[in-house]
Amino acid sequence: MAGAFILRKNLTLTAGARHYARALTRNADRADNLVQETLTRAIDKAHLWQTGTDIRAWLFTIPCTINVNMVRRAIRDEAGIDIQQISASLVATTDPTASRQLYELDRALACLCDEQRQVILLVGLEGMSYEDTAAILSVPVGTVRSRLSRGRDMLRSLLDMPNRGRHGPVEDDNRLAPAA
Repeated sequence: MAGAFILRKNLTLTAGARHYARALTRNADRADNLVQETLTRAIDKAHLWQTGTDIRAWLFTIPCTINVNMVRRAIRDEAGIDIQQISASLVATTDPTASRQLYELDRALACLCDEQRQVILLVGLEGMSYEDTAAILSVPVGTVRSRLSRGRDMLRSLLDMPNRGRHGPVEDDNRLAPAA
């Protein structure tokens, strides 16, 4: 019974899982493998899902765990990542400015630590709540908020965007200076 429900839910969440997997792995082939492994594992482990809990959060926990294991295995095996291969998987647009912005965002995301990148992808890309993100990553909600804040600050810095204070963007000192 749970297996059939999980299978139906998996099929409806596959598109979101693919987006998340591609952003997480930064490689189309690895992302497809991650989604496939996620679907297989979700069906095999359907008995572990508790009725009444958020199945979406449960399903997104699986690729997180698998990806962490894959990264650890790659580090252990001293597998390198080819930046040229990764950049080839970026979405091409007819707008060179948008294409450049996507490229810069992709490079900036790559500079974040895994913990910050995971939170930004789950909250920003997948639109998950802080609570669901905390459940997926097995951390307190406060940790999610902290990682998200630090990750956003780091992205702003890497993308040369103005920092935001508690009350919105910080004004540039040059704009406050009187005209000469």
